[in-house]
Amino acid sequence: MYRSHTCGEIRMSHVDQEVTLSGWVHKTRDKGFVVWVDLRDRYGITQLVFDEERTDKSLLEKAKSLGREFVVQVKGSVIERTSKNGNIPTGDIEVLVTQLTILNTSQTPPFTIEDNTDGGEDLRMKYRYIDIRRNPVKENLIFRSKVAIEVRKYLAEEGFIEVETPYLIKSTPEGARDFVVPSRMNEGQFYALPQSPQTFKQLLMVGGLDKYFQIVKCFRDEDLRADRQPEFTQIDCEMAFVEQEDILNAFEGLTRHLLKEIKGIDTGDFPRMTFDDAMKKYGNDKPDIRFGMEFGELNEVAQHKDFNVFNASELVVGIAVPGAASYTRKQIDALIDWVKRPQVGAKGMVYVKCNEDGTYKSSVDKFYDQDDLAKWAEKTGAKAGDLICVLSGKTNHTRAQLSALRMELAERLELRNPNEFAPLWVIDFPLLELDEETGHYHAMHHPFTSPKPGQLELLDTEPGAVKANAYDLVLNGNEIGGGSIRIHDKEIQSIMFKHLGFTPEEAKAQFGFLMDAFEYGAPPHGGIAFGLDRLVSILGGQETIRDFIAFPKNNSGRDVMIDAPATIDEEQLKELNLKLDL
Repeated sequence: MYRSHTCGEIRMSHVDQEVTLSGWVHKTRDKGFVVWVDLRDRYGITQLVFDEERTDKSLLEKAKSLGREFVVQVKGSVIERTSKNGNIPTGDIEVLVTQLTILNTSQTPPFTIEDNTDGGEDLRMKYRYIDIRRNPVKENLIFRSKVAIEVRKYLAEEGFIEVETPYLIKSTPEGARDFVVPSRMNEGQFYALPQSPQTFKQLLMVGGLDKYFQIVKCFRDEDLRADRQPEFTQIDCEMAFVEQEDILNAFEGLTRHLLKEIKGIDTGDFPRMTFDDAMKKYGNDKPDIRFGMEFGELNEVAQHKDFNVFNASELVVGIAVPGAASYTRKQIDALIDWVKRPQVGAKGMVYVKCNEDGTYKSSVDKFYDQDDLAKWAEKTGAKAGDLICVLSGKTNHTRAQLSALRMELAERLELRNPNEFAPLWVIDFPLLELDEETGHYHAMHHPFTSPKPGQLELLDTEPGAVKANAYDLVLNGNEIGGGSIRIHDKEIQSIMFKHLGFTPEEAKAQFGFLMDAFEYGAPPHGGIAFGLDRLVSILGGQETIRDFIAFPKNNSGRDVMIDAPATIDEEQLKELNLKLDL
């Protein structure tokens, strides 16, 4: 038996008991006549003691030879500590060791195994197996496990069946690039790794499994960000014989359950907002509603003077920044420089200070009087002491720029409290999205999303006006889930493919298996997929998903620990009928 107890469970109630512990040497303190060793495992730390009076001399010398991260087993009796440590649960006791076995030695780690380590991110990713020993990483992985278990419990109790779908599938156009896998047995042909199990879960609905879920790996060969990895995990779900309301109720219930069980937070009904309102009020389709700063459109109160910058703009829009009228000119100039960065792309910013005495001071006083500026304040909801920030230009670009500024100001003003959770449904998305470069429409979600009832006919006349029977679940400014009611009729699906630019032959080659299945009694169905990595990170009070993944990739998509991707030898290439011209 390697251990009778863990290093985190021994208390005063165990005094005088014989125990066996195993773990890693966290620290040693050698005073010559006495040696203390902090022994660590997943559960905590227990202090071991070896001294001249009570410990065999050879055992004491063996204790002095221990290095950091040696793996050891000890036996001994639990005693009360004379100098107690209130910072750890086991701080009232220590173990007087009578037997020490070194199970394995260790090189000196490249960084300290402490909460606040001296290791940089690249170094810790290279030695991720050591980094996992640190409490922050370990606790994040345990937290992720807890969330996944609660998801499974809730969905199982609601009658969902967990079904595994294939990883080696056919390449289909779903927006991002596929990772492809060459087939040795089928020369010149390739599998693709799934971007989602979309078509398979629809086929499961045809198969009569009316409530499906899967916690599943998905793959997209795309550029990375803090909240994106080439391989990611979805909570993938589908239901048959449902309308949109059924889906929203079911998965609002799941989210409410997670907030209650994981965070101890009770939430009421989730608010709902149309895509159009989200864009108009917040400039993006995943607004953070933990704070205000809603957009105020100013065209009618700002385009009547000789300020040509506004007069030539499609949209003039502003936000009221609470308490920021006290900003110095230097601080405001820094904001102007921030919005002019290439990542944001604004040409400049107009500002108005709402003074405590009810007057206004703006950067455009030459063109606008106090009555004009008072109307701006009314439109943006600005109060005395606030700062109004105004951008103008093309509608979509200006909204995106002001949205970025809103989020930046919220960070600076510490309005994004990670312990506050504000869920929101965004509904009524456009079915199609216009590619400004090509002039062609493509599916905003995927080709299987059904239009809202009664809007199918608009595809021929106003394709950009058609609304999708689709919905996103947003939490704290992050999309954590999205889905739709699917097309279940072959004829409607054919019409959709035509409007997406597929010829009948192309549609059959890509999705013939699904179209064939629709001829065998496909029920009305719909579903949703949650991004587990993102959901866990937000529930954990962070927005960087890498911290909640055991072995993540870096920003270049590399696993620096195992050095992947890597070349393969020529024999493997020959077997796969591949040739690399370097």
